[in-house]
Amino acid sequence: MSIHDDLRLLTCQPGYETLLGGELRAHGLEPDATGPGWVLARGTAPETLCFAHLRLDGATAIEAESVNAMAEQLLALFMEKIRDRILPAGWPLVFRFADGEKGLGQRTRSVEKEFRARLKKRMARLERTAADELPRGSATLQGLFVFAAGFGRLYAATEAWQGGQRRMADDPAAPSRSYLKTEEAFAVCGREPAPGETVVDLGAAPGGWSYSAAKRGAAVVAIDNGPMKGGAKDHPLIRHRREDAFKFQPTVGETYDWLFCDLVEDPHHVMRLLEQWLRGRHCRNFVVNLKFGRADALGLLEKVEARIRPLCATLSVRHLFHDRDEFTLVGETAKA
Repeated sequence: MSIHDDLRLLTCQPGYETLLGGELRAHGLEPDATGPGWVLARGTAPETLCFAHLRLDGATAIEAESVNAMAEQLLALFMEKIRDRILPAGWPLVFRFADGEKGLGQRTRSVEKEFRARLKKRMARLERTAADELPRGSATLQGLFVFAAGFGRLYAATEAWQGGQRRMADDPAAPSRSYLKTEEAFAVCGREPAPGETVVDLGAAPGGWSYSAAKRGAAVVAIDNGPMKGGAKDHPLIRHRREDAFKFQPTVGETYDWLFCDLVEDPHHVMRLLEQWLRGRHCRNFVVNLKFGRADALGLLEKVEARIRPLCATLSVRHLFHDRDEFTLVGETAKA
């Protein structure tokens, strides 16, 4: 085992390691190594990151040839780390693995099985109260977090931060895949539209985000020249207005509980639109996607921090599990 208190193992969507590495560099951390869906770095990481899904703090590298040897080293590390701690019922015992290496998933599951068997012999009650899934939302956690970077190496930590990203369950009535993004955004921020609240959805068609709010009982004004489809079409809580999202203006003093926006437009234009809504206090909460496919993603993040965050009471910026070349802003408008 190789223990370094300043070692961080960060996971991300496979294919976005370069952007996560760039985000770390912007905060003064130089990546040590990288692989499919992960980046290793040293130093104090910022509180939150956009492209990171899970961050293992004080990660320990474990190298071994056999599953049994890995499980034994992992148990020794875990018992040492929690010697003076009391873990509550439902503490996370989570194993993840790098994307793309054939057979690594099965290898990781074998290590997990052997580790749990050893832990059960040593401390049966503690093993029985472990949860194999991360809780919903963004949080700093204590438990055991294991990431297999390859067949002979894994990283483990008893403290981790999670961004809240996760795969969401589909709904056959949802008009589009984009429905999953807003469902995930609600899980990240821990808030969602409630019955009786009002939502304006800019660029709504075919209606995935509008449907997500309406199924919770919120009244939605869907702004788009295109047609609504699936469960959003003729929904009694969705009022479809065929207008241009950039030209739509709320009336003086009008405030919606939620602003939704998933426009396939230049992200700088969408950000200016969001600024107008926040400065005018026309929404209390918002979920907005910025597409960075043709833009500098890291430069765009800097502009969000400089221009959007000062207008917010809370703001989370995440590259979601269901995002592609885009990231999602979820927040609450600052009070007057």
